[in-house]
Amino acid sequence: MTLSSSLLFLAAAVGWVGVVQVAPEMRGMPGTMGLSFGGFVLVWGLMMAAMMLPTVAPFAALWTRTLTGNRSARVAELAAGYLLVWTLAGLPAYVLVRVGGDLAAHRPNAARVVAVVALAAAGAYQLTPLKERCLARCRSPLGYLFKYGGYRGRLRELRVGLDHGAICLGCCWALMVVLIVVGLMNPVAMLVLTAVVLVEKTWTWGQRFSRVVGVLALGLALAVAFRPALAAGLYEAPDLGGAPMMGAPAVR
Repeated sequence: MTLSSSLLFLAAAVGWVGVVQVAPEMRGMPGTMGLSFGGFVLVWGLMMAAMMLPTVAPFAALWTRTLTGNRSARVAELAAGYLLVWTLAGLPAYVLVRVGGDLAAHRPNAARVVAVVALAAAGAYQLTPLKERCLARCRSPLGYLFKYGGYRGRLRELRVGLDHGAICLGCCWALMVVLIVVGLMNPVAMLVLTAVVLVEKTWTWGQRFSRVVGVLALGLALAVAFRPALAAGLYEAPDLGGAPMMGAPAVR
């Protein structure tokens, strides 16, 4: 394992520790999980560090081979740019969970429509040529080394991180929508989706696998249409007796 990969996996491990610490306090809470906008974005950034930093390790390892001197700081700068893109993605995520959570509390049928449409859009995107192009760039970043090699200035690695983060966001945003709908602070869902991203980017059949994931997301959208409680990111999780928690509306 290269130095860059080690640093990124270490940072991701710190992120997972933070998620494990925070998750029990928010388990079963829908919508924004009671967080303010700033608090939500911070928690979202922590989640993205845990989930996405391992997936950028192969590219970072390839990029650092072109570097000479002060590699640790430059890898950290690249990771900062990458995470900044994913943290900014928390803004539309906040809007989605805020709207969905408010609808679930006051207009459950409308919330069901939002959940179904969001999952269907995520699944459909997995099957589009744009997803395929973004994934191809994530899977074969060698050509981008020539582009990034033309970057100059003190913040070169930050720009590399921002650019690669944007490509990665184009590749994986649909999977984050699935996470939002099924429940943000769900460590099991986070682990599963992290594995999905890694398989898409590294497995020989990753592009075909991404289409399978798209079909599964479409199937989940259909399931939520009949059983909206599956959209735990919008609805309160029921207790063992089946009664809604914290005054949430009953969901059928």
